[in-house]
Amino acid sequence: VQLQASGGGLVQAGGSLRLSCAASGGIFSNDVMAWFRQAPGKEREFVATVSWSGGSTLYADSVKGRFTISRDNAKNTVYLQMNRLKPEDMAVYYCAGHPTAWGSRAVVSYSYWGQETLVTVSS
Repeated sequence: VQLQASGGGLVQAGGSLRLSCAASGGIFSNDVMAWFRQAPGKEREFVATVSWSGGSTLYADSVKGRFTISRDNAKNTVYLQMNRLKPEDMAVYYCAGHPTAWGSRAVVSYSYWGQETLVTVSS
């Protein structure tokens, strides 16, 4: 499975961005999908995850109420809508997937990883 992330960029604090991650080479609906992020000098951290059908989602406390993860299985794509961005949201973001990772916030639970997309938030 190959994952291609896009949508990062520069935004002012309080603004919005939508990240996309397109999957190929597998059966997308078989995979739990997630977004992680990594700020400079910090470890990669869980942001959000969505179940196979999109019916269930989980979020890190730091983004709950501001970010929304969703997926379109017909387009083999997972999204992360980020609203009310804060300087502390600035990081490189990664999409990830695995068939049996539902409920996990651990990096090691995900075997497919997309390339990074950079989100810069100016204060």
